[in-house]
Amino acid sequence: MRAVLVEQFGAPARLADVEDPTPAPHGVVVAVEATGVCRSDWHAWQGHDDDVVLPHVPGHELAGTVAAVGADVRNWHVGDRVTTPFVTACGTCPECAAGAQQVCRAQTQPGFTGWGSFAELVALDHADVNLVALPEGFSASSAAALGCRVATAFRAVTDVGAVRAGEFVAVHGAGGVGLSAVAVAAAAGARVVAVDPSPAARELALTFGAEHAVAAEGAVEAVRELTGGGAHVSLDAVGLPATCEGSVRSLRRRGRHVQVGLLPAAAGRPSVPMDLVIAGELQVLGSHGMAAHDYPRLLALVALGRFPLAELVTRELLLEAGPRALAEVGAATTAGITVLRP
Repeated sequence: MRAVLVEQFGAPARLADVEDPTPAPHGVVVAVEATGVCRSDWHAWQGHDDDVVLPHVPGHELAGTVAAVGADVRNWHVGDRVTTPFVTACGTCPECAAGAQQVCRAQTQPGFTGWGSFAELVALDHADVNLVALPEGFSASSAAALGCRVATAFRAVTDVGAVRAGEFVAVHGAGGVGLSAVAVAAAAGARVVAVDPSPAARELALTFGAEHAVAAEGAVEAVRELTGGGAHVSLDAVGLPATCEGSVRSLRRRGRHVQVGLLPAAAGRPSVPMDLVIAGELQVLGSHGMAAHDYPRLLALVALGRFPLAELVTRELLLEAGPRALAEVGAATTAGITVLRP
């Protein structure tokens, strides 16, 4: 098969012919129809994730058709159109038994612990736990956008942040996950302030339901002024020390900070103002994806027309453009989500 191959961290990846994957007894192989290009893929390419072993194929946001099925799989068949969370859970550990597959202690992750979906084929583990059937007519590009950024934002806003109608929500970063968080929070009836250094990203955030969109410089003061003292919920959708700290400082008393963007050690450790956390009784929360069994709630939101999923995908490229797209997502030179199509 053809795949985008990383042979040296930080060096240009290349399109290569590599061996086709085979399914594990509990897994499947999916013929990739579309795969998103995410900042997390950039982190893997840069060597910021200890799970990544070279040579490596990135990619964890995907949609496609089941092409091969392991002997122990019961619920899926060749020809089924599917997507999957970026965490492929084991289904049997205590966290999985409690329904929290997104923090499975024995998880694997395509594009991190193994080869991912910047390819024509990808192997996925524990298919009966992790696959999600796509509704009839659901486009592959839209489905690929769900796997990491949209699903992560959905659960971060609705479950972890517990956003309620009428609350002020600040979203720091208007990339794929940030725009998703804006749209989900707006659909919940929240009043959203988006923060991003890019004028194009801020403009896109307004179309996704943000009431205000402000530049990153001076964002804390702007958010506090626009919300009458601070947001009830603030999300760092970027994963940098400055955006994490800014998100916490954007809160009103008893507000809730949700950390969504990764904070790899290579980017530096954030200075979380714990004096404000104590004095204001702030909550500091983490959010790590969404389990497959939660996807029907998200798909229902899309079906009702309350989430502009199609508009989130702003660029579709062929697989051979993967190396360039990987570099661009790290530099945040494009707004919305880029999708690769084999």
